[in-house]
Amino acid sequence: MYQVLTILHVLVAAAVIGLVMLQQGRGADAGVGFGGGSNTLFGARGAASFLSRTTAILGTIFFLTSLSLAYMAGNLDNKGHDIMDVPQTENPAQRDLPPIVEEPAKKSDVPAATDTPPAPPAQ
Repeated sequence: MYQVLTILHVLVAAAVIGLVMLQQGRGADAGVGFGGGSNTLFGARGAASFLSRTTAILGTIFFLTSLSLAYMAGNLDNKGHDIMDVPQTENPAQRDLPPIVEEPAKKSDVPAATDTPPAPPAQ
């Protein structure tokens, strides 16, 4: 349901943007008074009222889908998928790993660090 509502929300948002871009501005009617003709499909003011009404309806649907998505997001049960809630094993014998065996120290060619400072160079 959440995915369907999200897709509807995006489609309504795109439709609102498209309808707002189709509408004429407030100053567009000034050109008609100076001899510009207005050939519209819906009549002189029919297109403006149709587009305005459709924009208002889609704006209301957008508002309702926004509220619904916010409500659904707030009520999602995310606690069942938390990786931090995995209990740790307290007994090391229950692990699937083989036991750790410490090996004796090997002799190395690198001299060991000592606490005495090195002798000053001879002059």
